[in-house]
Amino acid sequence: MPDVAALVRAAERRLADAGVASPRSDAETLLAHATHADRADVVRAAVMGRSVGALVRAGGPGESRALEDFDVLVGRRAAREPLQHLVGHAAFRHLVLEVGPGVFVPRPETEVVAQVAVDEARAVATSGRAPRVVDLCTGSGAIALAVATEVATSEVHAVELDRDAHAWASRNVEGLAPGRLRLLRADARRALADLDGTCDVVVSNPPYVPPDAVPRDPEVARHDPAVALYGLGPDGLEVPRGVTAAAARLLRDGGLYVMEHAESQAEAARSMVRATGAFVSVETREDLTGRPRMVVGRRNDAAFVGDFRS
Repeated sequence: MPDVAALVRAAERRLADAGVASPRSDAETLLAHATHADRADVVRAAVMGRSVGALVRAGGPGESRALEDFDVLVGRRAAREPLQHLVGHAAFRHLVLEVGPGVFVPRPETEVVAQVAVDEARAVATSGRAPRVVDLCTGSGAIALAVATEVATSEVHAVELDRDAHAWASRNVEGLAPGRLRLLRADARRALADLDGTCDVVVSNPPYVPPDAVPRDPEVARHDPAVALYGLGPDGLEVPRGVTAAAARLLRDGGLYVMEHAESQAEAARSMVRATGAFVSVETREDLTGRPRMVVGRRNDAAFVGDFRS
């Protein structure tokens, strides 16, 4: 039987040849999954020259079965199936979310969007009120669950229309924060009318990809659901416009709106939010890599004359 180091090196070469961006870590993660071990155990076994048998835990697969499973997993990853689909979960901030076909896999850049919502909720909580937070187009529930678990006094509402994504969000809510947030299957543009004018934060990572901007990564183009990617309209901002109008309707005076967008949409996203007449202090903020990836604004009743409730 080959040792762990040899297996990982061979898988790394196979994944690198297939264009996978992180072949070493993916190979280690897949071997951990096949053997029901932790990735740290794989790294340690490779350094110490141990066999795969040293990784297999009681109640897990035998060594031969683990090797067969690992070979299949590496083949699927080389075909650019998302790593998160293969192992069944994705890390997001301090959470481990269940994900798979039918739901958008949360990305590290969205963790910064969630941070803005968490910071604002904490500020409200510090003032002595329970912050009311709404996550529109919640997908797997990532942002909503981050707020609910990081700001203990928050009242969190999450909205998702797509049936498959809603099912994944339901699973994550039940597994990570049962009873801690309200999850609705509804149209984000019209949901939660009972909360109009009462929310402290509205946060969203809506579909925003323009129709002619096909994602470059096969993992995204082939496996993320189109309904979670494409924002409709010639600029990809048709869905975000509806979400922005909903945010204007839901937020209290002084409430914060934060929405993720593509790097190329920074100026258009600011214009979209300003065009409502309901927000002030509209600005673009950067993601972890310094790219302009979110628009932030504050609701200002004094600056707005209109009605978003229709």
